Amino acid sequence: MKGLLLVTGKEIREGMRNRWVVAATLLLATLALTLAFLGAAPAGRVGAGALEVVVVSLSSLSIFLLPLIALLISHDAIVGEMERGTMLLLLSYPLTRWQVVVGKFLGHVVILGVATLVGYGAAAVALAVAGEAIAADSWRAFALMIGSTVLLGAAFVALGTFVSAMVEARGTAAGIAVGLWLLSVLIWDMALLGMLAADQGQTIGAAMLDALLLLNPADAYRLFNLAGLPNVGQLSGMGGIVEGSGLSAPVLLGALSAWVLVPLAGAVAVFARREL
Repeated sequence: MKGLLLVTGKEIREGMRNRWVVAATLLLATLALTLAFLGAAPAGRVGAGALEVVVVSLSSLSIFLLPLIALLISHDAIVGEMERGTMLLLLSYPLTRWQVVVGKFLGHVVILGVATLVGYGAAAVALAVAGEAIAADSWRAFALMIGSTVLLGAAFVALGTFVSAMVEARGTAAGIAVGLWLLSVLIWDMALLGMLAADQGQTIGAAMLDALLLLNPADAYRLFNLAGLPNVGQLSGMGGIVEGSGLSAPVLLGALSAWVLVPLAGAVAVFARREL
């Protein structure tokens, strides 16, 4: 456990020294504050609280931004150390390979979690300071959005770590990371819509559609925040999607958790057999 904490602390210190990590935090805060005060204006007219409007806006933003930040942080976690020649030095300490992989993963998740909490939390604090009336259910939805956003980031950190453990060059890892981002946030849903339009309900039933949605962590996150939470689901217009399906909030969170654990286990297994 001590070795795991040492690697995690090393990754956190190195991440905090990166200017672009600070820039990412400032970007999240700026976008969150902008969306908070732009979204607060129509809140009364649609019969929703200002913070609920922020949850919808930030959830939509997170689907595009958080996976990209997570993959940029993690894509060279293993292969970068190997190219720099520091992996052998790191393993000369009393560390096992799984501690290196999991420690790097945890360090990156902590960095991403702090950036998310500070960036998005600024919006909620600003609304409270501005005197907006915020109900307890709105705070609950906001807290669940923050937690699930960190979980979404952790899923893509795990995917980036898995890619980094498999490839031989940082450039290859970067290319695959960009491809994963495009597939998850753009191509998958477009392809799914095309399949549904072409199928006309003949082959793809509700159960298969649920499975296809769970195969994309971005879709599981979107459904949890924009359809799974009652008040937010009504505001986003997606509340009816979850009704009548097997995609309850626990199922969606379970799918996101699986997207964290499976790639991370794969990264540990691949790196354990890799020659240095």
